[in-house]
Amino acid sequence: MIRLSVPFRQALSRLTLPVMLIVSLGAVLVGRADQALTDRLRAGLDDWLAPAYAMMTAPVMMLEHDGGVVGHFFNLEAENQQLQAENAKLRQWQAVAMALQAQNDELKSALNYVPSPTPEFFSAKVVADLGGIYARSVLVSTPDNMTGQAAKLVGAIAMDGRGVAGRVVEAGDRSARVLLITDLNSRIPVALGVHGQPALMVGTNGDDPGLLYWAPGTPPAEGDMVLTSAVGGVFPPGLPVGVVHYDAQNDPVVLPLADIGGLRLLRLFIYPTNQPVLAPVHDQPKVSAKSRRKH
Repeated sequence: MIRLSVPFRQALSRLTLPVMLIVSLGAVLVGRADQALTDRLRAGLDDWLAPAYAMMTAPVMMLEHDGGVVGHFFNLEAENQQLQAENAKLRQWQAVAMALQAQNDELKSALNYVPSPTPEFFSAKVVADLGGIYARSVLVSTPDNMTGQAAKLVGAIAMDGRGVAGRVVEAGDRSARVLLITDLNSRIPVALGVHGQPALMVGTNGDDPGLLYWAPGTPPAEGDMVLTSAVGGVFPPGLPVGVVHYDAQNDPVVLPLADIGGLRLLRLFIYPTNQPVLAPVHDQPKVSAKSRRKH
């Protein structure tokens, strides 16, 4: 290592500031004289320093974007804390759900609750909009696993994504015919409104089925929900059908929830036929008033 004398180092320290000022002034004058040269020098300096900048900023960028070993460690720690908090909440809700399940089981046992039958269902694609003996019906294709079960398929409830569209009236090995709720031959017992007032929905070959035989003195209200009724044993109760509306002639009709005019895919529900039958209540022997007076 070359050792500099003390006077030389003192002189060098005194000359540093003037030399830097002269170099700076010269750079300013050159930049004023030749702007293109200055731009080339600046671009070259940036190109030369760019790899160094990238190497220096890489660790900082990885930490900012949760990259690298350290950033990944902090990310795992935050996720672990979040999962622990969510796990604690889930345990609380699990305890609440178990208590509600036990209470629900007790109420079902006290009321002798019979659960609704679970239907078998599958999706069927609408392949044709045919008339035939029915003015409003569609032909759907059945899956291969339903081959030989045409009798089982007759009576299945056809629904789209919003409501009841119809009922299967004919079935073969590869296809089935669905009678739509708007056909003139369609007759469906329904329940109206929150109180479930009985009525009969009849098809008119138009866009909206009509309503008949509602309870005397209680006509259907505008906007009442229309659900299927179990009267007659053909339809299960509680399936959504449509909404009550009064037309221009002030007659109650049903606006179907299903897109009857644009059916592309239907879901066919096959409900079991072994519905629970309530045991009949036997009449108690009547006691005459004379015998009561004797006792």
